[in-house]
Parts: sequence; structure tokens; C-alpha cells
Amino acid sequence: MIISHKYKYLFVELPRTGTTAIANELIENYDGTQILTKHAHYDDFLRQATDEEKKYFVFSCIRNPLDRALTRYYKLKTDYMNPLEDIKRFRKTGKRIRLQTYFLLRQYNYIHNRNASFAQYLKRFYKLPYDDWSVKHHKEFDFIIRFENLNEDFIRFLKDLNIEQKRELPIINKTPDKNKPYEELITDAKDIKFIKQIFGHYLSKWNYIMPDSWGKYEKKSFVQLKLNIANTFRRFYWRFMK
Repeated sequence: MIISHKYKYLFVELPRTGTTAIANELIENYDGTQILTKHAHYDDFLRQATDEEKKYFVFSCIRNPLDRALTRYYKLKTDYMNPLEDIKRFRKTGKRIRLQTYFLLRQYNYIHNRNASFAQYLKRFYKLPYDDWSVKHHKEFDFIIRFENLNEDFIRFLKDLNIEQKRELPIINKTPDKNKPYEELITDAKDIKFIKQIFGHYLSKWNYIMPDSWGKYEKKSFVQLKLNIANTFRRFYWRFMK
């Protein structure tokens, strides 16, 4: 989480949405200072913010979840993201190993032991309708940067706050060997039907357009019920276990 008292903004970092590039740029060139933790939630900020700070311009990012999932898949597949190394490093330091690391290890082993395709990976690890903690506050924020328009939206943010741009936003953490978009990797009709049920709600909520070959997304009441139940438990996790 990045704050600037000079320009009166707060940047909330949703993981894997281009936030590292933006956070670094804010700190280096736009009077930004890191507070709390990198992926602290807006709730965390509100609990310790002054009345004046609560009036700051708040912005964050979102990203197509299928592209997020594809990035994680390729990083695990190419060992760019290797949870085994994280576990070894944490054990040496004596620090607590996060539950998220063990979850990544399961994904890592599944991909490597089975040489799993992207569609197989999704069907194995995405069982419930997808959402992330953007559901908590993102709709209330002053501005949302889309990963797909990262540089252009960052420029719009600067203009909204009358901040002079110092340079073009650098690209960092680029995923290796990510040659094909997700729509070219998911072509089986059964896979498409499953994935629409898992990701359709989120894509529709944030006005992401599905590939024409997939057909339209139709909201199902039982999918909405599953999402509501899942988000009840997710909110508990996001608050107490993150």
C-alpha cells in the first residue's frame, strides 16, 4: 500500500494486477511512501487512518482473472515461481510459512507431475465461482487501473490529480514463455462451459468481454448462490488469515 501526503492519494495493491510496477514508480517519482504491508486491504488502512487521510484519492487495479490464472500457471510451469524455494528459505530463517505457499506447492506439483495443460489446471484448482478481495471496496474507489491498459490508465490517474508525468511506466515481472492468450488454450466445449461458470460473474461485473467463440455468459441462480456462500468464507479468510 502506497500513500502520498503531498498529492493526497492512496494506492491499494491487489496481487498480480501490475501493482509492483506502479508502486515502485509512485515511490521513485511521485512522493509515494509504503505503509502497512504490500497487499494490505483498504480496511487495514481505515482502522489507522486520520480523518484527513480518509479523504485521499484512492485507486487500485484489476485484471482479467483468466489472464491472472494463466500468468500463475506459466510461472509455476517454468519454475519462475517455485514455492519449494520459498519453503526452504523460510525454514532457514525460522519465519512462518504462509498457507498460500503450501497451496502454490500443490499447484506446482500437479503441473509438473502430470504435465498438466492450462485447462486441466483450471479445472483442478478453480472449483468455486471466482472472486478476489476487490469485491470488498474496489467499486467505491475513485479510480481503477486495468492491467490491460496499465500505462494509459496510469497516465489518466496522474492527469486526474494534476501530477506531471516523469516518464513512461516501466514493465517489470514479465512472465516468461507466455506466448498464447487463454482463449487459444481453451477450445473444448466442456472446458469452456465449466470456465464460464467459474469466471463469468467476475468478467461480467468488470465488463470484460469473453471470446466470441465462447458464446454469451448467462447468469445462473445456483452459481450466484455458490458465489455468495464462497465469499462469506473468503471474507473471513481475507480478514483473519491473509
